[in-house]
Amino acid sequence: MAHRTLTPPRRAHGTSLIEVLVTMVVLAFGLLGLAVFQVKAQVGSVESYQRAQAAVLLQDMQSRLTANGDNADAYLTTHALGTNDTPAADCDALTSRAERDKCEWSHALQGAAEKTRSNSQVGAVSGARGCITRVRARNTAVGVCTPAVYLVTVAWQGLHPTKAPAQDCGRGEYGPETNRRAMSARVAVGLPNCF
Repeated sequence: MAHRTLTPPRRAHGTSLIEVLVTMVVLAFGLLGLAVFQVKAQVGSVESYQRAQAAVLLQDMQSRLTANGDNADAYLTTHALGTNDTPAADCDALTSRAERDKCEWSHALQGAAEKTRSNSQVGAVSGARGCITRVRARNTAVGVCTPAVYLVTVAWQGLHPTKAPAQDCGRGEYGPETNRRAMSARVAVGLPNCF
């Protein structure tokens, strides 16, 4: 019987070019996925910030309307306040409290509280508009006493398409309706002297 000597298999030294290319492709897709995630997270953060600012603006008008409940009908808007509105430069010069409140709210919607170094208004909500409509008129008949109900709405430009809001405020102002955002609150104005 003849003896065969086995030679050990050759060991591979280094890595092949194909292994390096596969590694680079996998790494590139991972980095691309991370970049897409960062962009979506940034958009979500801005959308969240705008929603919070819209809630502050909404609460502001709710408070103004409630504080001047006897003249609540004077707060009704025929056009959206804020973006593309031209309120008086000096709201304090207006004699009606409701007109002064609407003027100040329009300035707030336009971003009067936030300005650049060149003193131009930048606002916190992109394309903010505000609307006030009456949902139900008051009824002061004896034994009925139904308070008036108003709908205060803030609409603004979203950064990506979602479901279109049902509110009418700002409709047709932001391109496709799926880019419009809106937030509303109902305000019931009480009738303290109604029995």
